[in-house]
Amino acid sequence: MKKALILSLALFSMLAMNAQQITVSGKVTDEVGTPLPGVNVVIKGTTKGSISDFDGNFSIDAESDAVLLLSSLGYANKEILIGGRSNITVTLPEAAEMLMETIVIGSRSKGRTKLETTAPVDVINIKEQSINMPQMDLAQMLVASAPSFSAFRSQGGDLSSAVDPPTLRGLAPNQMLVLINGKRRHTSALLAGSQTGSAANATDMSFIVPDAIDRVEILRDGASAQYGSDAIAGVMNVVLKKGTGEFTGNFTVGGFPNSAPDLSGTDVSEENQALLQDTKPDGINYQLAGNYGVSFEEGGYLNLTGLYRQAEATLRANVSNATPYGDAYLNNERTDAQGNIIITNPELLSAQAEGNTALANELRTDAGLSAARGLTAMDFSTYAGTAASNLGVVAYNMALPINEDLDFYSFGDFGYKYVSGYSCFYRRPAQADRANFDLFPNGFRPQIASTQTNIAFTGGIDGTLGDFNFDFSNTFGRNKMKYDMFNTFNASLQSESPTTMDLGTHTFYQNTTNFDVSKYFDDVLSGLNVAIGVELRVENYQIEAGQPESYAIGDAGIYTATTDNEALLGPDGFPLEDLNSEPIVNADGSPVVLPYGEASTNINKFYSPNCQCFRGFAPENEANEFRSVTAAYLDAELDVTEKWLLTGAVRTENYSDFGDVYTGKIATRYSILDNFALRGSLSTGFRAPSLQELNYSHTFTFFVGLDPFDGTLYPNTSSAARAIGIEALRQEQSTNISIGFTTRLFNKIDLTVDAYKIDIKDRIFETDNFDASEAPVLAPIIGSGLASFRINGGDISTKGVEIVANYREKVGEGMLGLTLSGVLRENTFEGASVPDLNTLLTDEELETKYVNRSSIGQFESGTPNTTFIGSGTYSWGKWSGMLKGSYFGEVTSLDNTFRTLNDGSEGYSDQTFSAQFVTDIGITHNFTDKLALTVGGNNIFNKYPDILRAEERGFYLYSNYQQGSNGAYYFARLTFGF
Repeated sequence: MKKALILSLALFSMLAMNAQQITVSGKVTDEVGTPLPGVNVVIKGTTKGSISDFDGNFSIDAESDAVLLLSSLGYANKEILIGGRSNITVTLPEAAEMLMETIVIGSRSKGRTKLETTAPVDVINIKEQSINMPQMDLAQMLVASAPSFSAFRSQGGDLSSAVDPPTLRGLAPNQMLVLINGKRRHTSALLAGSQTGSAANATDMSFIVPDAIDRVEILRDGASAQYGSDAIAGVMNVVLKKGTGEFTGNFTVGGFPNSAPDLSGTDVSEENQALLQDTKPDGINYQLAGNYGVSFEEGGYLNLTGLYRQAEATLRANVSNATPYGDAYLNNERTDAQGNIIITNPELLSAQAEGNTALANELRTDAGLSAARGLTAMDFSTYAGTAASNLGVVAYNMALPINEDLDFYSFGDFGYKYVSGYSCFYRRPAQADRANFDLFPNGFRPQIASTQTNIAFTGGIDGTLGDFNFDFSNTFGRNKMKYDMFNTFNASLQSESPTTMDLGTHTFYQNTTNFDVSKYFDDVLSGLNVAIGVELRVENYQIEAGQPESYAIGDAGIYTATTDNEALLGPDGFPLEDLNSEPIVNADGSPVVLPYGEASTNINKFYSPNCQCFRGFAPENEANEFRSVTAAYLDAELDVTEKWLLTGAVRTENYSDFGDVYTGKIATRYSILDNFALRGSLSTGFRAPSLQELNYSHTFTFFVGLDPFDGTLYPNTSSAARAIGIEALRQEQSTNISIGFTTRLFNKIDLTVDAYKIDIKDRIFETDNFDASEAPVLAPIIGSGLASFRINGGDISTKGVEIVANYREKVGEGMLGLTLSGVLRENTFEGASVPDLNTLLTDEELETKYVNRSSIGQFESGTPNTTFIGSGTYSWGKWSGMLKGSYFGEVTSLDNTFRTLNDGSEGYSDQTFSAQFVTDIGITHNFTDKLALTVGGNNIFNKYPDILRAEERGFYLYSNYQQGSNGAYYFARLTFGF
């Protein structure tokens, strides 16, 4: 009886211990005792986990009999039974085979490392790298990490300032597909200009918060057959964080010293050089971000992220020698439509009243009046530079088990962004057609602003049904962008015009439903995975008109007769004057006579209509268009042997506006040696024109002398397109071939080299402007205006070689990581595909207008065709650092107009900009395991690109297509947690 009682008590104690929840503290080191930060510690069988801090310490609440799984890049995984212990020390041995993270992009089978895939994949560990990087937004982080990736940041391009379009392999932004946790991300409502030859809609990556990201996987290979339209150049997959139990945050502050480069020896005048050297720091920015995850008792997690960023504008002026005021303004010779004098130089009247002849003479000059008003040529200059912005985003990622076989998951974000940029030429008082002394006595610099709200939400269920894995999900995305102008006016309304205007609103909705099923057959050769899936996508694009004053043509410059046969005479008895202060008279010098009172009119002043800088969207530009897309795919991955992997995919899609399409892909990888493998792929691709490309239209005003005319970008369904013979847009089709190898040298250096060639048929471009003299059939529609169109302009190709090498080794007491990556690329425009159009142009003239030199140059050489990035990281105790160098090859711009150049010769003002090299640095000190400070900079040696040649130096002073013209940037970042 006594023995039975003791046995019962022991059993009861064991059960109690098994059910007891305890707090386990531990420390993780390597084999020589160095603490290991960033080790993932997860309770086996759950998603609950923790991460070791800078000193290798971790803490986690767990059942006393639970098993902990520990993993870290470069070290062998380890399982530890808690066994009732509250304090544990764990040693992780190094393991070369663990240096590569398992990735999911490009495969629906078991995870593979990037050396095991059939196509090249970049893996950027945002969670680890971001602490030392000067860049704060995801797009610029990837530019600094992946040479095949680019995100051109406009420094003064109207609406283009609102989005940084991401591109891959030098192709268009809408030829790369972006995924979040494997689900399609919607694009921006904006059809923005890009440096790849044509405008394109793109994913706005500023709403994807780096603090919410674990890593980014970039598949550099055609993947339309696997993921659908838009994946011609490749796919980027953002993998979100799942961590729980720890709050992490950071506060970053930075700015640009704005130290102008030495311009001596250039053709910039000494006076303007002095003005450009008179600079002060700008672009000051602040960012606060935080991330926290909670776990649930029944399993699962909820990871939350918040971010707020505020950035001031940077100003990189171009001082022109244009006349600020002009003689008529200086001498008070301006009149209104009724002939009344407008006093524009009251300072002159005061000097004359005082009898100060010397001052009066001085005030009759541009320099004299500018000085009297405290202004210099800089005040009338163009301001290029990065736009000011305010960004706020809240994001989440969660999973919750339903039962042993099913999980519910969801992720999404809500974001708000306001952008205000200097993207317009200064309107000088000398430009009488767009001047108003009451509103802007010294002229004005219009500014454009955009307000975006962005919503993304995904919900789904995944798990197993018998022997099958399945995933059912729905993803909704919406981007809404409202455009405004301020510090502007409609000159044709004169003083009645508002100075702030609503230009209109663009909205893009996308809803995608997916159902995917897969099964792994381990008894077929060395393993076969088969996946099938279906997709339904619905899209909607809307353009709403702005306020009427933003697109109206007012009557401020029109004179209406009050009586019959009224001569156009002013109050002074002399003929009325036009904007050049020239009398309005007949050929014989007599005043013009209006025959009918209250009916006959004369346009005395050709004031510029519409909102200055950017015309508002008018009712004729409005759109509200839908389409649906259904798709089905079959994907198979066969391990023929342990050394030979063979994959294939086929996909069919049906567009409600484009019909059916079929794409396919085959790829293979063969391990010749244990550490050397060959790989290659062949695929076809398809990209339907986006709803933005199909339906965007906008009218702008241009001038010939003082005569205003309208130019319009017409949709292909318009009467103008039908009249001239412009065809409906067709889909872009591609063929992608890739071959390369992967190897591990000396068991320490991972090296991948891949060559590729992509041929794209019917690439979408925009034509040059046509007028009625070139195409008389357009005269009834456009009058004296201009018309341009989006067209399938021709075939293009790109080919290149991409190299990525990684090295990681323990050096001294710390860990050294080295990376060298680069791309050598050649883009080629194969020739225009010009249809028979109803024009009077010769074949040669039509071809150069159909796809112009500038667009061809943008595609072929508008971005660097050679890029290399080399980086080194070193961590030792409480210190870590990053040093990175980026090489951007030459860039060439092509001009459209054959003309007389400044040197007197005839030709095009083409220009090649020299290669650039910039250096980034970041150094971090960990004061405690919860507090660290990072200082560093981007382009720390303040390298500026070449200045533009004088003929092209209108808006910009510098080229912007390599590192940009902001110069050095320095920052400090406080990272904290608890």
